Amino acid sequence: MIRSLIVAATCCFGFATGLLGHAIPSPAWALDINVGVLRVDRPVLAPVSRFDRRPDNLGFAGALLGNQDNETTGSFLGHSFSFETRPTTPENLEADAAGLVEAGVRIIVVLGRGEDVLTVADKAGPEALVFNAAAPEVELRGENCRPNLLHVAPSRAMLADALAQFLVWKKWTRWLLISGSNPDDKRLAEAYRRSATKFGAEIVEERVFEDTGGSRRSDSGHVLVQRQIPVFTQETREHNVVVAVDESDVFALYLPFHAWTPRPVAGSGGLRPVSFHAAHEAWGATQFQRRFEKQNGRYVHPEDYNVWVAFRVIGEAVARSSSDNAAVLRDYILSDAFELAAFKGQKVTFRSWNGQLRQPVLLTDSKITVSVSPQEGFLHHRSPLDSLGIDEAESACSAFGN
Repeated sequence: MIRSLIVAATCCFGFATGLLGHAIPSPAWALDINVGVLRVDRPVLAPVSRFDRRPDNLGFAGALLGNQDNETTGSFLGHSFSFETRPTTPENLEADAAGLVEAGVRIIVVLGRGEDVLTVADKAGPEALVFNAAAPEVELRGENCRPNLLHVAPSRAMLADALAQFLVWKKWTRWLLISGSNPDDKRLAEAYRRSATKFGAEIVEERVFEDTGGSRRSDSGHVLVQRQIPVFTQETREHNVVVAVDESDVFALYLPFHAWTPRPVAGSGGLRPVSFHAAHEAWGATQFQRRFEKQNGRYVHPEDYNVWVAFRVIGEAVARSSSDNAAVLRDYILSDAFELAAFKGQKVTFRSWNGQLRQPVLLTDSKITVSVSPQEGFLHHRSPLDSLGIDEAESACSAFGN
C-alpha cells in the first residue's frame, strides 16, 4: 500500500514537472536583452606605479558581474540578459560599432575618450542607447551632448568639485596648482579653476610641469622626476595644499614627500577623487568587492565599477518599464521614477538636462576612503548631488529638450 502511494505520487510529480517544462510557455512579456561593450585601446606608456597597470579585462569584468546581477533579478520576470565585449582601436571603432548595430544590439557601453563616445553614439543612431563609462570631458555633457547618450562616468567638473568641497571644508583654501603640459591636463586644470571660484578657494600660484616624454621610458626615468620635484617647488607663495593636475601620469605621484614645502597633496596624487575604489567598504560595498574579486582574481577599478553601474541601470530600467525599446528605457532612466542603489550611501539618479548620472564621489588616498562628496553643508535646491559638476542653469546641452 505504501509503495503504491509512493509510485502514484512520483508519477503525479513527474507529470506536473512535464507540464511546467513543456506545456507552460514563457511569459508573453519576457524580453531578451543583449548589451554590447566597446573598449577602445590605445598604445600608452607603462604607468608610474606597477599597481596602476591595466588588467586585460578592464571594464569587461564589470560587465560580467553586472550581467549576472541582471540575470538574477530578471529571471523572476522571465527576462534574459546577455552581453558581447569587443576590444577595439580608434581605427576600427566605427566598423565595430556598426557591426554591433547590424547584429541588432541597441544598447552599447563605451570605454574610451570623448571622441570615441561620440563616434559610437552617432553611428548607433537615435534608436540605440549608448552609455559613457570612462570619458570625463565636460563637453560631452554640454555642447557635444547627444540625445541617445547617457554618462555613468563622472565628468572632470564633478571630480574637481568633489575634491574642492573637501578642501574648503578643511579650510585649506589657498591652493598651489601644479598642472601637466598635455591637453587633458590643461582641461582638468580648467575644471579646478572653476571649482576654486565656485566654492571660494584661492589659487595663489600656478606652475606647469613640462612633460619631456622620457620620465617612464627607462628604469631610471623616475629618478629624474624625483630630483626635479624639490627644485621645481621651491620659492612658492604660501599655500595650504598642493593640487596636482596630471591626467597623463607624469609627476603627481612624486609630489608627496618630495615637494620643497611640507604640504598635503591632492588631485592626481595624494588624495584623489574617484567614482569607486577597491578600498571602499561602506554601505554594503564589501559584499560587492568580494564578489568581484572572487570572480576576477583582482581588485576592482573605477572602469569596472562604471560598467557594472551601466549594466545595473539597464537591468533596473528593463524591469521597471517592461520594455527593451531604447527610447522607452531612456525616458524611464531620465524620469523621477528611476533610482539605483550603488554602494555609495544613497540612491543614484540621472540629470534630465544632460544625461549625467548624479552620484557621490569618493576621496581616497589609495588605502582607505578618506571622505565622500558632496560634503556636509554644501546644499542645492534639488539635491546636494547637484552641487557636483555643471548645474542645469549652466548647461550648454540642448539635445535633451530641457
